[in-house]
Amino acid sequence: MYKLPGNAGVPVFGDKSLEFYRDPVSFCQQRIEKHRSRVFQCRMLNRPTAFICSVQGMRELLCEKSNLFLKDPTDLMTNMYGDTIVTSNGEEACLLRLSLTSLFTGSCLESSSDYITSVCERCLKDLSLSGQPECVYSAFKRLGTELVLGLFLNIRAEEQPDLFQEIMQLCTQHWHGLISAPVNLKVPLWSSGFSTALDARDKLMVIIKDKLENDTQGFVGSLGSLPLPDSTSASQHLLLFISALIPKALASLLTSFTLALSGNKQARLRAMEDPDYLRTVLLEVQRLWPPFIGGRRIADQDTTIAGFPVPKDYGAIYISHSVHRDPEVFQQPDNFLPERWSGRNAGQEHFLCSFGNGPRSCMGTKLTDVFLKEACMYLLKHYDWCLDPPSQDLEYKWLPVSRPANPPTISFTRLDLTRSDRSDTN
Repeated sequence: MYKLPGNAGVPVFGDKSLEFYRDPVSFCQQRIEKHRSRVFQCRMLNRPTAFICSVQGMRELLCEKSNLFLKDPTDLMTNMYGDTIVTSNGEEACLLRLSLTSLFTGSCLESSSDYITSVCERCLKDLSLSGQPECVYSAFKRLGTELVLGLFLNIRAEEQPDLFQEIMQLCTQHWHGLISAPVNLKVPLWSSGFSTALDARDKLMVIIKDKLENDTQGFVGSLGSLPLPDSTSASQHLLLFISALIPKALASLLTSFTLALSGNKQARLRAMEDPDYLRTVLLEVQRLWPPFIGGRRIADQDTTIAGFPVPKDYGAIYISHSVHRDPEVFQQPDNFLPERWSGRNAGQEHFLCSFGNGPRSCMGTKLTDVFLKEACMYLLKHYDWCLDPPSQDLEYKWLPVSRPANPPTISFTRLDLTRSDRSDTN
């Protein structure tokens, strides 16, 4: 067994958290090159931590040895969302997953398709109307917000515009609690970002509890009838499902999709006509530009990852950006090559970890796939698009959700109806 490369540092002074948060991609790449290893250690959040940047290491952490690594009970997610499936461990996590899975599969998923189609049409039909370049990330974030509030809370923007705007603003304030220092401080005329986020959470919970008590339809009605562990579990999970996490993830992936196919009319036409090719495009978008940088666990006992020792109480962080560029698995790892998913990497979708992996992976992955395919197909059928201006700085920032640091602008040109669209209207 080899020694874990790197240095765990000394408490406080040896901590590398700030360096990581400034630029997580460069942080990992420099250490991968320095240690000639895609698994290494340093001190993160004042805890010795193993960084996992290989497909093999990720699969061991999240799949084969997932029972040996726990979610951190002191994580900010617990402060912001309470005890949910994201923050729980052990038997509690398994029971929550069993209870909630039915809401994201089968007939529940099918019943959402008409609403998803209608929201995509309403939010995307006017992208070319102004004749000016569109800030696509903002447009897609609005789309994602309408989707989650309509599906999970039965609040439709076109039916209850004032309530929709109120919740959207509260969700934005709540989100800032995840990216603020956890200091709950109020003084006259000023509150810390974390304090404002906690206030927004409390206001959202009032709206959510009212919905659970009075709405028996759709997702919120089904959630309220599930055998969850306690009386607060349903409201805490609804808070998680309507939070800014999902709209931002959708906006991230849709922005990357439009950038990847910008100016490539041939690829857009092929993706519109061939559902399997669209699937490979979306897999490649997810591989190269995962919306979330990774996830963190705590070792519950001495173990190994990729042949390296990981002692009990060590942190373990998988870095999706680095895992997805593991050259042992993905040839030409930095190139956008959708065809890899019908060739050498066919059937290897489980090597991606944008939304986790293994038994603790995101339950909403199938729903996210439906969202993305519906939105992308609408764009492909109805628009040509290109970067405007053609030369823009598309360097990505990776935290808290990946997107170009300078929001890109794209010009959309409306297409004539396709033959299939015309036949649908006859």
